[in-house]
Amino acid sequence: MAKSSLSVLLFFILGTLSFVLSTAVADLTSPYLSPTTIFPNYQKMLHTFRIFICSPQNTKNPISYNTPAESLFHASLVNSPFVTQNPNEAHLFFVLFPSDFSTRSIARLVRDLRMELPYWNRTLGADHFYMSCAGIGYESDRNLVELKKNSIQISCFPTPYGKFIPHKDITLPPFNPLPHSLPQAPVNKTATFLGYFRSYGDRGDGESQSSLVNDLSGDPEFVIGSNASDQLTHMVRLASSKFCLFFYAVDVSGIGDALRFGCVPVVITEGPIQDLPFLDVIRWSEIAVFVGTGGGAKELKHVLERTCKDGYERMRGLGMKASQHWVWNESPQPYDAFHTVLFQLWSRRHAIRYARREWV
Repeated sequence: MAKSSLSVLLFFILGTLSFVLSTAVADLTSPYLSPTTIFPNYQKMLHTFRIFICSPQNTKNPISYNTPAESLFHASLVNSPFVTQNPNEAHLFFVLFPSDFSTRSIARLVRDLRMELPYWNRTLGADHFYMSCAGIGYESDRNLVELKKNSIQISCFPTPYGKFIPHKDITLPPFNPLPHSLPQAPVNKTATFLGYFRSYGDRGDGESQSSLVNDLSGDPEFVIGSNASDQLTHMVRLASSKFCLFFYAVDVSGIGDALRFGCVPVVITEGPIQDLPFLDVIRWSEIAVFVGTGGGAKELKHVLERTCKDGYERMRGLGMKASQHWVWNESPQPYDAFHTVLFQLWSRRHAIRYARREWV
């Protein structure tokens, strides 16, 4: 009897150990936070997710946006099977307004939703979302307070300071005009340069950028290019560099292309970044390097050389796997930017039900 019990216990321990080890191995070969659940959940989203669009009334002009990513998301959504004309079967509600809408107009739109439809009041807007790269400020109007506090905001990356609430808001991956039909970089390539930085001149926090660029410009292991570089030269540099440098406060629109060409992104920032695209889908620490601005060129080079020794090829490979989520298509494709943003919305469909209260 004792031997039988010992055998069962040993079998249980070995089975558990095998599961833990297999999960660990799977995690090491996947860029996703939950590799075993993301794909079945994604398939469920494709078949069941429904969104009702709440459009402003008396709007004569078509809805327009200031950025290509916003325009592509809107066009892709309104022409998709995810949109329903029956609000009773909707999981989420899209509060639609153009980029040039004033705060007063937005407040009036939310007020109308509260008065004309029952859906806003049952959650105080927690199952609604809106798209605004400018973001909503801290206003005193009740309608704007509830919109900012409760509703899901879709904004551009990076988001203006103070306009992003991490537990609920999401960001659109930047649109980049590089052709997506080009092949990815080969897995066994030998990089010519340690790092590549595409300078954007006077944009952003010029002092820290120019200081670092000046220090790196004389180092033969780094290549510094200008924003005016032609696309072919830019792509060659992406494919021939181990790391691509980005200043968070300047321009990060090329991160998706860096991943696709096998150039590991290095984001230079003054503090933690809370508005990264797909933050609850992708394991950013496994596909990118984050460094502070205070260490200068010496510290930056030390971090990159250390990363080269500690799993660089794995990081590069995971980044190339994840790069499909940064691609915007005129006609949406599986797992592209549009569908991955939708997946984040789908993951937030279980809205928090706030208790109603009367405002005076």
